[in-house]
Amino acid sequence: MRTNGPRPGQDRPGSSSGGRRQLPRQANPTWLGQIRPEDYRPAPVHNGGRFPAAPLPALPAVPRSPRSAGVVGLVLAGGFLAFISLFLVLPFLLGSTGLSGFVIGFLASLVPLGTVLLTVRFIDRWEPEPRALLLFAFVWGAVVSIAVTMLLQPYFTLVAGPASGLDYTTFAVTVQAPVVEEFAKSLGLLLLLLFARKHFDGPVDGVVFAFTIAAGFAFTENILYFGRAIATSSDPGTDLAVVFFLRGVMSPFAHAIFTGTTGLIMGFAARRWHNGLSVLAFGVGLVPAMLLHSAWNSMGQDFLAQYLLVQVPIFLLAVLVIVLLRLAERRLTRQRLTEYAAAGWFTAAEVDMLATGGGRRAALRWAGSIGRRPQMNALLQAATRLAFTRQRILSGRDVPAHQLDERHQLAEIAGLRSAVVG
Repeated sequence: MRTNGPRPGQDRPGSSSGGRRQLPRQANPTWLGQIRPEDYRPAPVHNGGRFPAAPLPALPAVPRSPRSAGVVGLVLAGGFLAFISLFLVLPFLLGSTGLSGFVIGFLASLVPLGTVLLTVRFIDRWEPEPRALLLFAFVWGAVVSIAVTMLLQPYFTLVAGPASGLDYTTFAVTVQAPVVEEFAKSLGLLLLLLFARKHFDGPVDGVVFAFTIAAGFAFTENILYFGRAIATSSDPGTDLAVVFFLRGVMSPFAHAIFTGTTGLIMGFAARRWHNGLSVLAFGVGLVPAMLLHSAWNSMGQDFLAQYLLVQVPIFLLAVLVIVLLRLAERRLTRQRLTEYAAAGWFTAAEVDMLATGGGRRAALRWAGSIGRRPQMNALLQAATRLAFTRQRILSGRDVPAHQLDERHQLAEIAGLRSAVVG
């Protein structure tokens, strides 16, 4: 494989003009990954321009990247907290719904849950997050954040209720629930930022984790509402249908959009700042989440008008933001892999294969025809991780650690490439 060096007349990475370092052309392909000229550094050169030989694996096993101690500790701690929380959450649900209401509510809640999780899968397809962290996020939302909410609500009401000047019902719906629930859900985001920073370093990551936490929270909350419709109604079938339509059909993404704003803001902060400043984004991101949640809960007799004129446009705006994030993520991946191509690691054709949707689909079809689809899928994922590792290097944060990751990932890609092509 040849080394693709800079063409004559093209700026070299890190070159200076008039004593000031200049960014190479297209180094900032999107608003998603803006970098400063002083942080730019060229990709490591592939000596000799050829990948080292690697034996073809006997089985089509997909290699997994090693998990950091922080990630393992986070997942174990999350499991322990979930187990403890069940002793608070499960009796509350059963006491509120009864056994039959709980079972029916559980089954009905799977429908909106599936809708949100399929959306998470769609958003997360380009650079998938570790399944262990997605499981942590879901369990946090479904169990731990519910327990935190139950524990904090009485104290919050005692302190803030009288000062609000509102009657209890209005206060509980428009102030208490938005503040306490969004805080409880977003605590999971804060833990992911602090202990799994390597996997939470951009707005797409923030949205994915936030949507997953919110999906878990809404799942448990829906069990409560659906189960109550069965347990406390004289016409349970009709009441369940009404509640299911309102929560499962009209608003399955309500909690996801609320908490998603917090994840989005924290993700942008994580991409540009160190942990200390990124934590501040936790507090900033809670504000729009709480406001959106309060606005939703405040809809009354004119619910349908507000839903059509306010909530539907907010949902469409959220869809637009997600589409723009996905497009920007793909453009960023292509640019960073192009920089590795200039250093001799890939050809231009391989960058097209690794960094475009059409190229990936064609590559997987070809690999499937020769029985190497798992290896090709692993290569595609590894190349995407490499591109985002380079983005972390160019952010100027923890550069030596990310450069070590880069060397390991380049070696992994060399082996995967040889496994695919034989």
